[in-house]
Amino acid sequence: PLLLIIMLGPLTYMCRYWYNTRFWELPTPMLPTVVTGFLIFLGGAIFFMKWEIFWGRVYRGQLVTDGFFRYIRHPHYASLLIIGVGLALFFYSLLALIIAMIAFPRMAVSVIDEEKRLLERYGKDYEEYMKRVRWRLIPGIF
Repeated sequence: PLLLIIMLGPLTYMCRYWYNTRFWELPTPMLPTVVTGFLIFLGGAIFFMKWEIFWGRVYRGQLVTDGFFRYIRHPHYASLLIIGVGLALFFYSLLALIIAMIAFPRMAVSVIDEEKRLLERYGKDYEEYMKRVRWRLIPGIF
């Protein structure tokens, strides 16, 4: 989905000039939307990089429950979702935003599949962790 967003975002903007249409643009003021999208993207990218650094230093085959994992069980997926939405807004593209939203259910399926594997691998420890950390991706939502 991120690659599609990266490709379709600029295409939406170019279509505005080539075909003189604004159909796939977001129905919001452009500058605030683009700035907000950039800030969301930047936050997601920083979150992703911090997660990568944390993961590389800490993960050694054991169950990790501190750092970002205290708040959500899948920070990697969450950061990718944030990046996708940020890019869609930054590109001012309704089509890219729709793709980012469609990616969420697919990501949710991946998260659920991954949790099955984690339950098999870590057993009771992961069950207890799931009780302690209720949210998979987005606190208060999923």
